[in-house]
Amino acid sequence: MTVILVLFTFATFLLIDHFHSRKAVVIQPAIVVAKTERPAVRAVPDLVAGFKVPENLRYHPGHTWALSESPSLVRVGLDDFASKLMGKVDRLALPQRGQWIRQGQKIATFFRNGVSVDLVSPIEGSISDVNDGVARDPKLAQSDCYGEGWLVTVQSPDAKTNFRNLLSGAVARFWTQESAGRLQSRMPAFAGALAQDGGVAVDNLADQIPDQQWASVSKEFFLS
Repeated sequence: MTVILVLFTFATFLLIDHFHSRKAVVIQPAIVVAKTERPAVRAVPDLVAGFKVPENLRYHPGHTWALSESPSLVRVGLDDFASKLMGKVDRLALPQRGQWIRQGQKIATFFRNGVSVDLVSPIEGSISDVNDGVARDPKLAQSDCYGEGWLVTVQSPDAKTNFRNLLSGAVARFWTQESAGRLQSRMPAFAGALAQDGGVAVDNLADQIPDQQWASVSKEFFLS
């Protein structure tokens, strides 16, 4: 039921974004192309409910992001909400180069205290490259999720269509705000760990969640 509600909310956001975009005087491109070979998201991000939400990215509601480097090459990572909810993990499993992945299906698995949680892909295509650095040191995914902590790059022949299914701008910020509020409602015992009055959320929200509940809470928000 939770997944159905989340997907319904996501669809509503997309409709709002569609009509808002039609009314805008300046139409923004669906894909923002980075100018560097391996871009780190260095633009000053918006802070939403304590979580960083860079404006130049597109987001999957399962809290992964996509950045276009060319018409068909897309860099993928996890967002700030996911990195803080993930906490300090023991191991990270990434797909093989050349493996085909689908939008909304598993792209990475994090292991923490003997429990695994999957993240879903924001894009469909063939794995072009894997971040071996973050595979060796998963802490990068938490400390620099928009930079050196990226996960994979994907050759996506239909990237433009895939990007239309993702969140951006005001809709992405609203989604992050909604996720933060839902997390507070889900785990009121550690509501104080989330940012108040414009502050930044603590780096390791996972430490505030009992081990026996961490997997179920993470899977709810990561849609896995």
